[in-house]
Amino acid sequence: MDGAPPRIDGVKLAIMQKRFEGVTRKMANTLLRTARSGVINTARDFSCALVTADCDLLTAADSYPIHVLRGADLMARAILHFHPDVKPGDAFLHNSPYHGNTHAADHTILVPVFDDRGVHRFTVLAKAHQADCGNSLPTTYMGTARDVYQEGALIFPAVRVQQDYRDNLDVMNMCMMRIRVPNQWRGDYLAMVGAARIGEREIVRMGEELGWAAVAGHARQWFNFSERRMVETIAAMRSGRARMTCIHDPLPQSPGDGIAANADVIVDSAAVRITVDLTDNIDCLPVGVNLSEACSRTAAMVGVFNSLPQSVPANAGSFRRVDVRLRENCIVGIPLHPTSTSVATTNLADRVTSAVQRAMAEIDPALGMAEGGAGIPPASGVISGRDPRHGGALFVNEVILAGGGGPGTFSNDGWLSLFTMGNGGMPFYDSIEIDELHHPIRIETRRIVPDSEGAGTYRGAPGVLTEFRPVDCDIEIGFVSDGTVNPALGARGGQPAIPARQFLRADSGAVTPLGTSEQVTIRNDQLMVSYSNGGGGFGDPAKRDPEKVAEDVREGWISAARATTVYKVALDETGRVDVVTTAALRA
Repeated sequence: MDGAPPRIDGVKLAIMQKRFEGVTRKMANTLLRTARSGVINTARDFSCALVTADCDLLTAADSYPIHVLRGADLMARAILHFHPDVKPGDAFLHNSPYHGNTHAADHTILVPVFDDRGVHRFTVLAKAHQADCGNSLPTTYMGTARDVYQEGALIFPAVRVQQDYRDNLDVMNMCMMRIRVPNQWRGDYLAMVGAARIGEREIVRMGEELGWAAVAGHARQWFNFSERRMVETIAAMRSGRARMTCIHDPLPQSPGDGIAANADVIVDSAAVRITVDLTDNIDCLPVGVNLSEACSRTAAMVGVFNSLPQSVPANAGSFRRVDVRLRENCIVGIPLHPTSTSVATTNLADRVTSAVQRAMAEIDPALGMAEGGAGIPPASGVISGRDPRHGGALFVNEVILAGGGGPGTFSNDGWLSLFTMGNGGMPFYDSIEIDELHHPIRIETRRIVPDSEGAGTYRGAPGVLTEFRPVDCDIEIGFVSDGTVNPALGARGGQPAIPARQFLRADSGAVTPLGTSEQVTIRNDQLMVSYSNGGGGFGDPAKRDPEKVAEDVREGWISAARATTVYKVALDETGRVDVVTTAALRA
């Protein structure tokens, strides 16, 4: 039939795509097993992706969405902009938030892949959050930085760090002199380069085995297939528009009530398009939570893809059906140098994602999510100091002991270990034993906080209490704990979670309250107490399945009193649902 799209061999397409995904998984496995920093090899704060020579995202299997979803293409374009003469053996170090990267702490190695005729075919990238990136303070999250100069990180705008497979020693020496844990960074750099080179090798092997025309042809077919899936999904949605606002806690130099993230969302099922407009937001502020362009684009896309009623491949093909509108010098748009974007991957980005998915739920009750628990609490802070067990050796690392709870959705309860919306539940929470082995700290408590969830037909995940202290020394910690003033909101009648909070408690009993963004010393006689924010609820709590409420009570996640007063579920003395009383309560 004239004009009909070419027929796709579904089996061949699936097998080929799994091979490409296998490439990024091999890269990820290499990075996980060879990196030195705990934030990489324990918490798994890294991502690997593959883009075409035209800078279209092909796959980012097992990666953080905020790292690569709508930033991998920008970073690949930055290489071609600064280096139009890319050659085999090149590798580029990129962490510039003004040229497509997320924030300065995410170092990325990009390697262009060539065929046997020297034609650039793909670019592989390995991105990893650093334990230290040279900031003026020993933290990778500077919420109060007035600009990139106060932030202090080394910025590499797609710098050629390898040529003919050999390191640029000038760049190595710059990093070794600026970064507080130089040998640790050097090990992480080698792990990223190794992961990228394995990706390069595997793609070359595929091209030699299958033919480069077949490999490139697969990318085109996969994009078309993914767009078709997206078209089918959007066409089945309700059309409509909604505006939602989620508010980050106030910081110095920010509005008194907090920093609003407004999202105007339009679903047009007839034109099969979704539009997210973020232009109606305030200008960038002299604080560190401004979003980079990559994080603005990706945070909106994460909200869209979180809201879909079925799985759609996230790549350049499905992206064709989603428009994200940004403006320059906007706090959730395109920042101009020297705006600080130190915390761009988490806090305000999560508020953008949550505003989008709450708007989607407002348009169609069979879509969307509530608001996810906010980050980054002290339980996920960057600790630093000198370790008395190793002759006073300097250490810096982000520990991820707990984070925000997942939101309730249109069909499921919130995920307990979400951490942040943009990370998509990918981080591993640290092992208590390993953190105590690597650092002079003792974790005394890590447990769920009962009755802290956002109640709903589908409830949000509860918050987590974490308590830890230094051992035989004092340590510093840096964090930007959102959700203390503005906890995670519900959607479609769901309730908010309880707020986060944090304080220091001395052995004498003295309590020191802590604010949103802090760089503080924890004395040897003090305990850091961190309550993370749970997720918001979705739908009316009084419509929740009574058996699920009873199960939550048995698990200790909610109390019997909360079951009665909030969920309108009565339990008998054995913990089973009292059907008659429950019906009366819900009447």
